Amino acid sequence: MSSNAMTGDRQRMIDLYPSRVSRTPQILDRKDAVLHGGDSAPGPLTREQLQFYDQHGYLFLEGFFSGEEVQYFRDELQNVWEAGKHSDAPEIIREPESEEVRSVFAVHRNNQVFRELAQGPKLVDIMRQILGSEVYIHQSRINFKPGFKGKEFYWHSDFETWHVEDGMPRMRALSCSIALTDNHQQNGPLMVMPGSHRHFVSCVGDTPDDHYKQSLRRQEYGVPDPDSLTWLYQKFGIQTPTGKAGSILLFDCNIMHGSNSNITPIARSNVFLVYNSVENKLVEPFHGKKSRPDFIAERQ
Repeated sequence: MSSNAMTGDRQRMIDLYPSRVSRTPQILDRKDAVLHGGDSAPGPLTREQLQFYDQHGYLFLEGFFSGEEVQYFRDELQNVWEAGKHSDAPEIIREPESEEVRSVFAVHRNNQVFRELAQGPKLVDIMRQILGSEVYIHQSRINFKPGFKGKEFYWHSDFETWHVEDGMPRMRALSCSIALTDNHQQNGPLMVMPGSHRHFVSCVGDTPDDHYKQSLRRQEYGVPDPDSLTWLYQKFGIQTPTGKAGSILLFDCNIMHGSNSNITPIARSNVFLVYNSVENKLVEPFHGKKSRPDFIAERQ
């Protein structure tokens, strides 16, 4: 799509979720469905599972992958880690202090094992069922949280960033976090505020140019304010879905989530695959700046 056509798309599109445009934060009601195919859509998930996802904004599936599958993925994860330690590729994101590998992006494009994982029907059929359409990978990454050195990911809504910085129009995407190591309460697991996906926190602050170069290491813009986070916590509380390696966590693009630093000796590594509806393709970013690189936000 040409840049002129994309600009035209954005000009014709009403911004239903404005953020980083006001000096005061706001909490807006969600204007999109959660289950775009309804709770009776055909697919691998039961109606009860779909209803749980609709209500809470996430679904944890224990033992989704077998031990043999997990070991296959972990062997390749180790290869990715070793290669990342000696690479200056932009897809390699390092910790803000230790320079340890924090994340590796675009694994669905750059690695055959994880490309097959992302495209396999075992996952894709679930995403079609929830999003009610064909899907594509918006973003993929491996997050490493080595013992003692893995830093936190502060509270945020993925959609806020994808909307403002990537031009994702509507809330019709979800993430799949695949545990390749056991996730314990102690080693910095993902925390979610169940039900928060029905409220959009409009953040403050003007986004700097090339913000992604800093935000992927430590985010400062697009971060919810303390009062909004407190309101969400008081209304919904916090859950930490944890389990053995091979479990997966599905979570809505707008659920408020984050994770603590890992100060234990127990490493934690997860593969994140973000699926977007083909009917929700990106337009130009809603903050008026240039879009982030496609290894962060796939535009094909």
